[in-house]
Amino acid sequence: MTAPSLQPTRTLHPLLAAFVRFVICGGGVGVASSGVLVLLHGRMPLAVANALVTVVSTVIATELHSRVSFRSGRGGWGVHLQSGLTVAVSYAFTTGALLCLYAIQAEPSTLVQQSVYLSASALAGAGRFALLRVVVFGERAADGVREGSLGKSSVVMAA
Repeated sequence: MTAPSLQPTRTLHPLLAAFVRFVICGGGVGVASSGVLVLLHGRMPLAVANALVTVVSTVIATELHSRVSFRSGRGGWGVHLQSGLTVAVSYAFTTGALLCLYAIQAEPSTLVQQSVYLSASALAGAGRFALLRVVVFGERAADGVREGSLGKSSVVMAA
């Protein structure tokens, strides 16, 4: 009788694994934020509640992305500021997409609005993932250069 052979387990590519963790952490914070926003809605103006929830959820998501998504040792207010800037850019991108839609079509259907918003959000999320991975949480070598970022030779090889 022969011993059963062990099949090699397939593991996710580290970049894909980080992206899955990013989506789960960010999505979880987003769902929790939505619930908190509903709870705060009757207690304060919606704009104030939304601003409060956005700031707190960005801080929480940044901590989760640092510790779970990217498994980085980086922390501090500089990281939170950089992450907050990526949120601001994402907000501007999704708002710009909707403004473009309204410029093209005065009264788009709810399905079209949601399609544009969700598509823009997905693109903004992918861009945010890339910025957080390379710029905010990228590993830094002793000479200050980020490891894992695109170097001159990587760009030349890609072209």
